[in-house]
Amino acid sequence: MTVRNSVAPRAAVEVSQYDIETDVLVVGYGCAGAAAAFEAARAGAEVLVLDRAGGPGGASAMSGGEIYLGGGTPIQQACGFDDSPEQMAAFLLAALGPGADERKIVHYSEQSVAHFHWLVDRGVPFKPSLWDSPAWVPPTDDGLMWLGENSWPFTEIATPAPRGHRPTANDFGGRLLMDILASAAQSVGATAQYDTYVTNLIVGVDGCVVGVVARRYGKELTIRARRGCVLTTGGFVDNDDLLAAHAPRLLGHTKVSAGTDDGSGILLAQAVGAAVRHMATGQVGISLIPAFAARGMIVNEHGRRFINEDTYPGRIGQAALFRQDMNVWVVLDERGYEQVPERERWGVRPTHVAESAAELDELLGMAPGALAAQIERYNESASRGADVDFHKSARWLRPLTAPLAAINVKAGIRPPAESGDRRGTGASVFTLGGLHTALDGHVLDLDGAPIPGLFAAGRASSGLHGEGYISGTSLGDGTFFGRKAGTAAARNT
Repeated sequence: MTVRNSVAPRAAVEVSQYDIETDVLVVGYGCAGAAAAFEAARAGAEVLVLDRAGGPGGASAMSGGEIYLGGGTPIQQACGFDDSPEQMAAFLLAALGPGADERKIVHYSEQSVAHFHWLVDRGVPFKPSLWDSPAWVPPTDDGLMWLGENSWPFTEIATPAPRGHRPTANDFGGRLLMDILASAAQSVGATAQYDTYVTNLIVGVDGCVVGVVARRYGKELTIRARRGCVLTTGGFVDNDDLLAAHAPRLLGHTKVSAGTDDGSGILLAQAVGAAVRHMATGQVGISLIPAFAARGMIVNEHGRRFINEDTYPGRIGQAALFRQDMNVWVVLDERGYEQVPERERWGVRPTHVAESAAELDELLGMAPGALAAQIERYNESASRGADVDFHKSARWLRPLTAPLAAINVKAGIRPPAESGDRRGTGASVFTLGGLHTALDGHVLDLDGAPIPGLFAAGRASSGLHGEGYISGTSLGDGTFFGRKAGTAAARNT
C-alpha cells in the first residue's frame, strides 16, 4: 500500500523566508520538464528544475524514443509520403479513442512540422528511412515507422502515412532524446536540483500558486516561483491506491515507469482545486511479437479472433486486457514463424505445438472444435484475399497450414536463458489520465478556470488522449505542451 502524507497546500503567509527563489519552477525532469525549462529560459526567465531522482530522464529516458509527428515532415517526404495536418488529426481523433481532446489534437497536428524542426534544432537526429513492418521498436536505426495508420479501420478514416519518428539510435532512443533535451535546457541557462521531492504547493491569499515545499536529504526546503510552477511529474501507475480508486484494471500488471510515477503532481494540484480527466484510462503494452501476430491470428480463450492482427500492437493490448482479461494466444504456422528473423523474435518461442487444429484446440483447453472452426474461417478468407471479419491487410493474409503453434501471451517476452518462472499477465501498463489543462498548459479548476501560477504537461496532465493510445504521442504530447507550459509560465506575472 502506498504511504500517503498530507498534500494540503501551505499558505504563503506561513512562510517567513524562502530557501530558494526563481522565476519559473519546473517539477520533474522528463521530456516535458526539459522542454518547459528550455522555453521558459529562452523567454528570459530564471528557471530551476527539481527532480526526485539523481538526474534527468524519468520514464522518457526508458522509452523507445518514438515521437508522433506528421503533417508533411521532411522525413515523411524523403520516404515518399504526402501528409497533411488534417489527415494526421483525423487519424489521431479516431486512434486516441472516445474522450480524445479535439482542440489539442488539431493544434498539435497543425504545429507538428514546426515541432519536428524544433526537435531537430535542439539536436535530435532522424534518419530518412522507413521500417515497413509491424513492430514495437524496429531493430534498426530507421527514422520512420508505421503506428497503425495503414491498418483497418483507420484506412477508411484518413489517408495512411507513417508518423512514428524515431531518433537515430541502435536501440531504444529515449535516453538519447533526454540527453539532448536536458543539454538544450542547460545551454540556455536552466539549472537543476536533484534528489528533491516536492511535498506541497504554496498558495497566496489570492489563490495563486507561488512556490513549493520540498524535501532533500531529510531537510525541508521552501522554494518561491515568482512567475509560475510547471508540474511534469509523470502519471500514477506506481501508486496502487490511486490505481485502485481510478484505474483498477491496471492493477497487478508490470508497470512501465522509472519507479517514480506516483501521481504526486496530480495530487498536489488537486489539493488546490484542480480538475482531472480520463483517470481510468491506460496504455497496455502486450507481450507479443507484432511480426508473429501479423502473420497469424490472435484468439481469445474461446478460440475466436477479436481484432485485426496487423494494427498498432498497443491497440491489441488494450483490447486484450479490457475485453479479454489477457486470456489470448497468437496462433501461427511454421512458415509464419520462420519468416520472422531471429533478432526480431526477442527470444519468444511457441508454448504449444500441434500437428492439427483439433490437437491445438485440445492442448489449449478450448471447447472442442472452437479453434479449428476459427482457423478454417480464417483460411477461407485468406484464400479469397480478403479478411471479411477484421479486414487485415492482404499483405499479411495467408492460409495457416499444419503444423501449428500457439504462443500464450501471458508467458511474456523473455530470452530463453532467462525464462525460469514464466508466469505473468502479459501486460505492461501506464496511466494516461491526469490534470485538466488548457492549450497553454495552465491547470484548470473544477469550473474550467485557470489556477493562477500553476501549469502542467506530460503524463501529469490529460493531454491528447481519450481511451486509446498510439506510441509516440507521450513524447510528442509531452515535449510540445511542455514547450507551451514553459512559455506561458515565463510570461506569467
